[in-house]
Amino acid sequence: MRAQLTSDTLAYRDLAFPFLQRDPVRHLIILTSVQEHADSPRSDPAYFVSVHDGPDDAVVGAAMRAPGRLVYLGALRPEYAEIVADALLEVLPHAPGVAGDRVVAARFADRWCARRGRRATEVRAARLHKLDTLSPLPADGRPRLMTAADVEMVAAWGADGFAQEIGGNYLDWSRLHLRERRLWLWTADEEPVSMVAHHLPVFGVCRVGPVYTPPEHRRHGYAGALTSHVSADLLSAGNQACLYTNLADPTSNSIYQRAGYRPVADFVEMAFSA
Repeated sequence: MRAQLTSDTLAYRDLAFPFLQRDPVRHLIILTSVQEHADSPRSDPAYFVSVHDGPDDAVVGAAMRAPGRLVYLGALRPEYAEIVADALLEVLPHAPGVAGDRVVAARFADRWCARRGRRATEVRAARLHKLDTLSPLPADGRPRLMTAADVEMVAAWGADGFAQEIGGNYLDWSRLHLRERRLWLWTADEEPVSMVAHHLPVFGVCRVGPVYTPPEHRRHGYAGALTSHVSADLLSAGNQACLYTNLADPTSNSIYQRAGYRPVADFVEMAFSA
């Protein structure tokens, strides 16, 4: 067994995609990140790891670390955690943390902290859901795609609701979703009250999110209704739909389950500190 490290996105795509696409839902974040880096190369390198085993040296695992992000282990198996940590230790002296299956992330963190003299703390737990049978959720109002007039509002909502995921370029993020027609608004009395975005399909799978409703418009069912509408739109285009929820928010988990989403796997984020 061995781990191979590269910053060559195109080479990694050719090497790892045949393995990753066997389970595109569980591997969606890596698939999406690799494709985005291939389409829009950046000055700061991303690091991609492939784990190889067997007589034919086949790819049996994958992990990555995008600039400014946590190490992401995705659906990596527990027995590969340490070898991936060893590969990344050579190039990442100051990784802020790791995300992945709880058991795998803990094994990675133990190895990393032992080598770097750090401590690991679990800071967030998330659950991956896949849409099974859609059950539309009702709410007062109607959905519509965002327009150019919504760009600044969507950027402001993004800054309030999911700054960490966007990374700070709120207007650029908003304009990108406008160009690619992948952000919807729910309106009540013609006033925008909730928004739901989605990622472009990768191997026929679309990740729904982020989802945001301003505090003054919550508890009216807007986010659930809009999520079910966006999910239906994705299904009609022939895609599968999946999404992540925060396990600390039981309300959102129950809403998406009522819409037809079913749990697939749980993940944690662990932060490294001195």
